[in-house]
Amino acid sequence: MAQAQSKKNSGGLGAGLVVLIAVIVCNILFYTVFKSQIDEKGHEKNIIGLFYKGGIVVPFLMAIFVTCITFAIERLLTISKAAGTGSLDSFLQIVKTKLTADDINGALSECNKQQGAVANVVRSGLIKYADMAKDTQLTGEQKILNIQKEVEETTSLELPTLEKNMWILSTIASVGTLIALLGTVIGMIKAFSALAVGGNPNPDQLASGISEALVNTALGIFTSAIAIIFYNLCTQKIDKLTYGIDEMGYSISQTFASRKH
Repeated sequence: MAQAQSKKNSGGLGAGLVVLIAVIVCNILFYTVFKSQIDEKGHEKNIIGLFYKGGIVVPFLMAIFVTCITFAIERLLTISKAAGTGSLDSFLQIVKTKLTADDINGALSECNKQQGAVANVVRSGLIKYADMAKDTQLTGEQKILNIQKEVEETTSLELPTLEKNMWILSTIASVGTLIALLGTVIGMIKAFSALAVGGNPNPDQLASGISEALVNTALGIFTSAIAIIFYNLCTQKIDKLTYGIDEMGYSISQTFASRKH
C-alpha cells in the first residue's frame, strides 16, 4: 500500500516538474524570441510577433501546449510498450491455440517473446493454470477461482501504469479553454477601454485589444483540441489492451474448466 502511494506521489511530482519547467521555458522564449519579432513601431514582423501581442496569458497557454505534447508522447510510448513487441491480436490468437492444445510451456514462451503488460497478465494466469492442474486438494471450482483471482490481481497491478498521467490530458482539455477565455476577456477589456478614452477611440489600442483576445482564443481552442484528440487516442488503445486481458483471462479459466484436473 505504501509502495503504491509512493508511486502515485512520484507521478504527481513528475507532472508538476514538467509543468514548472514548461512555464519557465515558455516565459523566457516569450519575452526574448517572441518580443524580438516586434518592430520599433509596435508592429509584428511575423506570426511569432503576432503571438507576442496576445499578452501575458500566451506564455502560459504555450506551457500548457508543451505539457500536453510531452505527456501525450509519454503515454503513447508507455501504451505501446505495454502492448508488447509484436502484434497483440496475433499474440492472443497464438496463446489461445497453444492453450487449447494444452501446450502451457509453448504459451509461456510466447509471453516471454511478446513482453509488455498483456503478456505479464497472461503469463501469471498460465503459471497459476499449471499450478492448479497439479493441485490434488482443491476442488475444480476453487481452482478456477484461484486462476481468475490471479489474473485479476495482476491486472490491477498493470492497469495503473497504463492510466497514469491520463488525468493531465483530460485536465488540459478543459483548463486550456478556460485560460484562453481569461486572455480573451483581458483583450476585450483593453479594447473597450480604448473606446472609452474621452469619447475618441484610439485605433491602435482598439486593434491591439482585439488582436490579444483573438490570439488567446485561437491558442486555447487549438491546445484543448489537441489534448482531446490525444486523450481519446490513448483511451482507445488502453481499452484495447484491457479487452485483450479480459479475453485471455476468460479463455484461461474456461479452458481449465473444460478439462478434468
